[in-house]
This record gives sequence, structure tokens and C-alpha cells, in this order.
Amino acid sequence: MMAGEIASSPIPWLTLAIFVPIVAGLILLAVGRDDRPEFTRSLALAGALAGLLVTIPLYTGFDSTTAAMQFVEKVEWIRAFPVYYHLGIDGISLWFVILTAFITLIVVIAGWQVITYRIAQYMAAFLIMSGLMVGVFAALDGLLFYIFFEATLIPMYIIIGVWGGPNRVYAAFKFFLYTLLGSLLTLVAFIYLWQASGTFNILYWHQLPLTHQEQVLIFLALLAAFAVKVPMWPVHTWLPDAHPEAPTGGSVVLAAIMLKLGAYGFLRFSLPIAPDASHSLSGLMIALSLIAVIYIGFVAMVQKDMKKLVAYSSIAHMGFVTLGFFIFNMAGIEGGIVQMVSHGFVSGAMFLCIGVLYDRMHTHEIKDFGGVINRMPKFVTFFVLFSMANAGLPGTSGFIGEFMVILGAVQYDFVIGLLAATALILGAAYSLWMVKRVAFGPVANEEVNKLTDITGREFLILGVMAVLVLYMGIHPKPFTDVMHVSVQALLDHVAISKL
Repeated sequence: MMAGEIASSPIPWLTLAIFVPIVAGLILLAVGRDDRPEFTRSLALAGALAGLLVTIPLYTGFDSTTAAMQFVEKVEWIRAFPVYYHLGIDGISLWFVILTAFITLIVVIAGWQVITYRIAQYMAAFLIMSGLMVGVFAALDGLLFYIFFEATLIPMYIIIGVWGGPNRVYAAFKFFLYTLLGSLLTLVAFIYLWQASGTFNILYWHQLPLTHQEQVLIFLALLAAFAVKVPMWPVHTWLPDAHPEAPTGGSVVLAAIMLKLGAYGFLRFSLPIAPDASHSLSGLMIALSLIAVIYIGFVAMVQKDMKKLVAYSSIAHMGFVTLGFFIFNMAGIEGGIVQMVSHGFVSGAMFLCIGVLYDRMHTHEIKDFGGVINRMPKFVTFFVLFSMANAGLPGTSGFIGEFMVILGAVQYDFVIGLLAATALILGAAYSLWMVKRVAFGPVANEEVNKLTDITGREFLILGVMAVLVLYMGIHPKPFTDVMHVSVQALLDHVAISKL
């Protein structure tokens, strides 16, 4: 088998990672009130912190020498099909569980003073969504995965629709419909796999013999959901609409975690279940990825809204991820996973920075700013650092993943590697262009003169993100060591034909 299972821990850490934030969110809905804002916020903070703490034993107790699933939990759920409450993680999924819990804590702290109405509902939506997203990364049963995968849409739909901008209802509907419709074909593929195998066990599906035609159809059905979620060109158009309308916390979680659900799906389903189709259609996937990297990079350069610019840059960065997955070598796949984790830090930090400016001026139009450094030097220090990381500056986490993917792409085909490398130039162009217009030069707007520099709370959040971006950029070994054996097992599995 590509990945077996090893003895589970006596403590159900994955269940705790899923349900601690969900239960905290439900308690918050029950007792949190706007007339007790400090109590409500403190309760949300306690729930988010507890959610992060229960993920730490997953890292400290993880055995990086095996590709087998660890911390496995398996309980019969629906006997007739059969469906199991079946959880487990490997080196591919571990970091995403921890990243989800960490970003949720950051978002709760970031919304501390900004959210002043329906505070309990806002915080609860993020806590519940955190548990559901952890469920996606931990599920080893196909139906359980699908339920978690779809359920994540509901809190994000509410977050955008209730606390978003003027066009929030349109953006929320577009986000919901795109992602829901794409996922319906995945359900069809899962039902077909269940009918062929008699089980929803994902690890068993990895071994299931399938004809080439079956593999192609299953691959395309899965692609419909995962491509929308990433999002890949040309089904990316919901993202630039969703980000400007979403509140800051919504944008951070959307960019840092939700986009990763689709990319993770390729690793857990598309590649191991349909290895022959993955090889046959790799040319299509590489072409779509390069279009996202290059074309969307140019689109980002002409944006007038900071949130839209960062949203388009996210699509370009996720293009690197899918490119890395479909060149079938260690550098490519590991680079793609590292890029996913790094993008969680960098894009999350970029949207937090834009949120800091929005809280003060209630706009994220680039033309409304200029000379911000004159009033907010501490803020601009962080803003420049994260923009450099977004552009892939060596020494930051943004460089590591992109460099590994380019390295893998050059091994695969020099021209593809060369085309991918143009993204570094484009990333520098749109990131520096935005920084120049927003932060530097004379003060272009009287409102900018009224700005005050970041508070202690904002400094703490951005400081933690800066430390992570620099630490991962300077010392990526802890991140790559964990995933190495699991990625090698996936590559070995995909190299063997099912025909």
C-alpha cells in the first residue's frame, strides 16, 4: 500500500483538533453578546488558543521516518454503506492542520477591536470553520471528507455576506455557487469509487484497479472541484470578487487556508487514485498552471485595489503549487507543499496589513494612499517585508517554495522552468509597484496625514507573522523534513501504472 496506518494515540488528538474549536464556537453562539464585548472576545480567544494547543502534540509526536497515517481514529458511523469516522494524518497533511489552527488564532486577535456588532457570531463562524477545515485535512473516509469540504462553505458564506463590503451579497453568492457546483462532480466520482470498491476508505481507493478511461473521468470530476477551490485559471473569477468584499479576517482565512483545500485534494485524491490519468493530463495541468503564473501576474500589475492585487497574486502563487505537483519529482511536489504553507503566512500577512490601513481609512483603493511611511513607519516596515516575501525575495519563505518548484520544473523541462521563473519578475513588479504607490513619496491625501501607527496588538500580530516568514525562509528544514518520506511514497505510488 502507498500508505498504511500505524497504532493510534490513546488520546484522540485529531478529534480534539476538529471539535475543540467547533464546540467553542457553539458555546460562543450560546453565551456571547454584544453588550459584553470583552467577555465574548476573551471566550473566542480561549477557544482559538485551545484549538491551536491541541494540534501541538501532532507535531511533537509525529514520526517523520514513516509514510504511514498517524494518530489514526476509526469508528463505524453509517453501517449500511459502510461509512467510518476515519481520521489520520501524514507528512503531507500535518502542517495544514497546524496552520489552520494558527491562522484562526491570528484572525480572532486581529478582529478584537475591529468587529463591533454580532461579535459572537463573527468569532464563532471562524472557530467552527477552523474545525471543519482541519476535518478536511484529516479525513480518511471519502464521504467524511466531502461533508467537511462542503461544510466549510457555510461559515465563509456567512462571514462575507454579513460582515463584508457593499457588494458582499453578490460576492458571497458567487463564491458559494462556484465552489458548490464544482464539488458536485466530486460527489459523483466518490459514489463511483464506492460502487467499484464497496468502501469509502480513501487509502483503499489509492489501490483500486481502474481502466485508463475510468481514471480520466474520475480525474476530470475531481478537477472540477479542486480547480475552483485553488483557484486555477479559468475558474478563478470568484476570488477577486470575494476578497475585496470580505472582512479582513475572511480574506486572511480564504487566502491562507481555504485555497489550500483544493491543492491538498490533488495530493490526496487525483494523483494516487488516478496515476495514469495524472500523467496523461499533466500537460494540461502544467499549461493551466503556467497561464495562472504568467497571465494572472500581468493582471495583478494593473489592479487599482490592493485586495484585488493580492487576490490575483494568490492565484499566481497557487499556480506554482499545481505546477509543482504535476512535474512528478521530489523538488516539484515538496516545493508545492512548502509554497502552500508559505503562502498561508505571506498572503495572510498581506491581507492583515491591508486590513490595518482599511480600519483607519475605510478604503483599499491604491490611489487613496501615498506617503504612508511619513505617518506609519513601523507599519511600513512590516508592509515592505511581506511584499518582498510575496515577490519571492531570498531569505523569506516566499522564495523557498518557488525556488524548489522552478528547480523541479527545470529538471522536468528547461523551457517550463524558464517560463515559471518569469513569475519572480512579475511578482517583484506588482508587489513593488503597490508598495511604491501606497507607502512612499509625498503624502498624497489629507486623510493620510491623520493616520496613526500600529497599536501594540497589531504589532504583535504582524511581528509573529514576520518571524514565521523569515524563519521559514532562512531555515526551511523543519518543514521539509516532516513531509519528505510521505512525498517520496506518493511519488513511488504515482510512478506505478494501474493498467
